[in-house]
Amino acid sequence: MPRRRVIIMGAAGRDFHNFNMCYRNNREDQVVCFTATQIPDIDGRAYPPALAGPLYPKGIPIHAEEELESLIRRHRIDQVVFAYSDVSHVSVMHQASRVQDAGADFVLLGPKRTMLHSKKPVIAITAVRTGSGKSQTTRRVAQLLKEKRRKFAVARHPMPYGDLTKQMVQRFRSIADMKRHNCTIEEMEEYEPHLRMGTVVFAGVDYAKILAAMEKEAEIIVWDGGNNDTPFFAPDLHIVVADPHRPGHEVTYYPGETNLRRADVVIINKVESAPRAGIDTVRKNVSEANPDAWVIEAASPIFVDNPEAITGKRALVVEDGPTLTHGDMKYGAGVVAARKWGAREVIDPRPYVKGRIKETYEQYRDIGPLLPAMGYGDEQVQDLERTINAVPCDVVIIGTPVDLRRIIDIKKPSVRVRYELQEIGEPTLGDILEEFLKKYPKRGGKK
Repeated sequence: MPRRRVIIMGAAGRDFHNFNMCYRNNREDQVVCFTATQIPDIDGRAYPPALAGPLYPKGIPIHAEEELESLIRRHRIDQVVFAYSDVSHVSVMHQASRVQDAGADFVLLGPKRTMLHSKKPVIAITAVRTGSGKSQTTRRVAQLLKEKRRKFAVARHPMPYGDLTKQMVQRFRSIADMKRHNCTIEEMEEYEPHLRMGTVVFAGVDYAKILAAMEKEAEIIVWDGGNNDTPFFAPDLHIVVADPHRPGHEVTYYPGETNLRRADVVIINKVESAPRAGIDTVRKNVSEANPDAWVIEAASPIFVDNPEAITGKRALVVEDGPTLTHGDMKYGAGVVAARKWGAREVIDPRPYVKGRIKETYEQYRDIGPLLPAMGYGDEQVQDLERTINAVPCDVVIIGTPVDLRRIIDIKKPSVRVRYELQEIGEPTLGDILEEFLKKYPKRGGKK
C-alpha cells in the first residue's frame, strides 16, 4: 500500500513533538512537509535529518502556512494534522475548511497518542489561554516543592527557534547557560525566573530524550506548559489556570478546553482585578465542563522595584510579547502597574516603532498603545531596543518576566514589574500538593 501523504501545520513546537511521537518511525505515513505560523523566520528552513530519523534522510522542509492549499494540491496530500495551540474553536474550523476544500482530511491528534509516560511522578501546569498566569503558578509549585525538600526539575514547553539539531536536548542551570544556547527573549522570559530560584530547566525538541535526561536527576518532573497546549508528559497531577479577564475563553479555545476538561485542579487567577461577573462565568463553565476538579481562586499581586518613578510620569509600557499577540490580551502587568501607581499618561509607541517590530503590529492589529517585547532573533532584539529609545517618555515600565535591561541598552529611567501567585481561601496549592506527595515517598518512585 502507498504511504499516506501528510502535512503537519505548526509553530515550531507541538508540530515537531507530534511528528516525533507518531510519524518519525511510522512506515504507513509520509510527512511531506511542515507549515509554520506565529513565529517569524521558521518557514524556509527544514526539520533536520538528525531529528527526522532514518525514514527522512534529507530532513523535512518547512513552508509558510499561506502556501497550505497549493502544497496540498501539488503534493497530493491525504491528511493535514493541525498542531499548534491558543486558537479559537472558530479559527480551527476555518483551517479545517481550507484543508477540506483543497482535498485533504483534517486531523487533530489527542493527548493519549502524544503524551510520554514517565517513571517519575509528573506535575503539569497548563492554562486555557496564553497570559492566564501559568508562569507564576509554576513558580509557586516549585517553591512548595523546595519547601518540602523534594528534588525536581522543570520541563518547559518547546521554543526551538535556532539550530534544531543543537537544541535537541537543552539543560539550563544558570543565566550563563541561556547565553550559551543563544536564547531568544521569548525563551529567556520563561527560563530566567526558574533559574533565579535555583531550579534546573530542560527544553529542546526531542522530549523523549529530554524526559530520559530528567529522570536521571529528578525525583519529580514538573511540566511548564506553553501557550494553552496540552502536556507532552502524562501528568499525575494536572493544574490548569483560567483567566476571568477573558471569561468564556476557557470553553472556546483549542486546546485550552481540553486542558480544562482534563484538569485535576483549576486555578481561577487574577480575582483581585477581574470583574465579579467574569469570575462567576469561569466558575460556571468549570463546574459544567469538569465538576470533579478542585477549584482555587488566586490573585497575581504585582511588585515594582521603584514605584515612585511611575507616579505622574509619561510611561512607555513594555509587555510580554505572546500575551499581547496570540494571547489577545489588551494589557498586562505593566499597564496594571501604570494605573496602580498613577502614571500621567501611557505613551503610544506605534509612531516610533523600528524595523521588524512594525511587522508585529501589522500582523496583530489590536495590540493598541503598548509595546510587545518581541525578540525572536538578534535583528528583532535590536529593533526593540531602537524602538524603546525612540519613544518620548519619562519612564519605561517593563512588564516582562525577563529583565530587559540585562539584554538591551535602555537609555531612559526604567522600572520592572514582577508578579507572583497568591491563593485566596481553601484549598490552597499547598494543601493539594501535600496530599499528592503522600503517594510518592521521598527519593522513591511511584507506589
